[in-house]
Amino acid sequence: MPDTGAEPARIPAGARNRDLRKTALDPNFWYPVARSKALKRGKAIGVTFAGEPIVLVRPMEGAVYALEDRCAHRQVPLRAGVVCPQGLQCGYHGWTYDATGRCVSVPYLGKDKTKPNGVRCYPCREAYDLIFVFPGDIALADTVPFPDVPTFADPRYKTRFLDRRVACHYSFMHENLIDMNHQFLHRRLMGSIKTRFLALRPEPDRVEVDYTFSRVGGGQSFGEKFMLGKRPKPTEERSQDLMTIATEYPYQTLKFWTAGSKDPALDLWNCYIPIDSAQRVNHTYGLMMIRRPPVPGLINLLWPFIAWFTDGIFREDRWIVEHEQKAFDRQGEDMNQEIFPVVNALRALLIDRGVPIPEDVIRAAINGRPY
Repeated sequence: MPDTGAEPARIPAGARNRDLRKTALDPNFWYPVARSKALKRGKAIGVTFAGEPIVLVRPMEGAVYALEDRCAHRQVPLRAGVVCPQGLQCGYHGWTYDATGRCVSVPYLGKDKTKPNGVRCYPCREAYDLIFVFPGDIALADTVPFPDVPTFADPRYKTRFLDRRVACHYSFMHENLIDMNHQFLHRRLMGSIKTRFLALRPEPDRVEVDYTFSRVGGGQSFGEKFMLGKRPKPTEERSQDLMTIATEYPYQTLKFWTAGSKDPALDLWNCYIPIDSAQRVNHTYGLMMIRRPPVPGLINLLWPFIAWFTDGIFREDRWIVEHEQKAFDRQGEDMNQEIFPVVNALRALLIDRGVPIPEDVIRAAINGRPY
C-alpha cells in the first residue's frame, strides 16, 4: 500500500464548513503579477490582485515600485499617467505621487500648502524576470520568505515562462496538477499512461506527493521525449521514474527525475494569481526549467517541439478546469465527491490557510454583475 501520511488531513473547526471555491488566497505572501519584460523604463502598467487595481512603475532610474491604481483626487487609473523624475503624475490633473505613494505635487496648489493624502504603496520586488508585490499587511512583508527558485539561475537548465489567464478558481489549478490520476485527459498527447501513487507527506503548510508512471499503450510524443532527454540506465538509488509535486502554500512545484538520473529533467514552479474579487479567474505565472542536453545548443533546436507539447498539455488542463468552474457556478456550491487522499489533504491546506470570500461577492460574480 502507498504511504498516505501519518494521519488524515484535518480542517480546523473554524474553517470546517467553508466552501473551498469560496475561499480567497491569503494576501500576506509575495505574488508575481507581471513579467519584467512587460514594463519598460519610464512606463507604468496596470495589474490586478483579487479585484484590487495596482499600478507598476519603472522609473528611468531605480527599482520598480507599486502603488494603488487610483488617484486620490478623482479615483481615475494612475496607469494612464506619466512617469516623471518626481514619481507618477496622474494624467487628469497632474497630481504626482512618489514611490511610497505620498502626494508630492499638485500643480495648482501652492508649495506652502499641505498636500492631500496619497495612495497605498505595495512592497515590490523583481526576481526570476517577474515582478512581485506583497498585497497584504505591509508590516509583514519583511518577515514573509520570498519564493526560492534556485534552478532558475542554474546554467544547466533552460527556462520556459508560463503566462496565461484561466477562468477558474485557483484551487482547481492546485488540484489539477497535484492529482496525476488525470493522465487519461492527455491520452492524445501522451498515449496511455498508468499512474502509480507512491507516498503522501502532509505538513501544516505543505502537501507533497510522489508518483511513478508506466506506459501501457501508445507512443511517446517528440515533445515529451525531447523534454525528458536521454534516459540513463536505472540505478539502485533511482530505479524508477519519480515525480514529486508539492503545494507549499501558496506556491506549487513539480520535479521529475528519470530513472538513473541525479538531477531532475523538469523543475516547475507555479503561482496562480486571483484576478477578480470573487477569485473565479486566475493568472498563472510559472517557471518551467528543463535540463539541457549535453550537446551545446541542441536545446534551442528541440525547443519548438517542447513548446508544442507543453502548450498542448496546458490547453487540455485549462479546458477541463474551466469546465469545473462552470459546474460550480451552475450548482452554487462545491459538490465534488473527492476520494483521493492527496487531493483531500490539499483541500484541507487551502481551506486552512485561505480566508472566506463574502457570499454577496460570489453571488454577484455568478450572476454576471461587477462587484
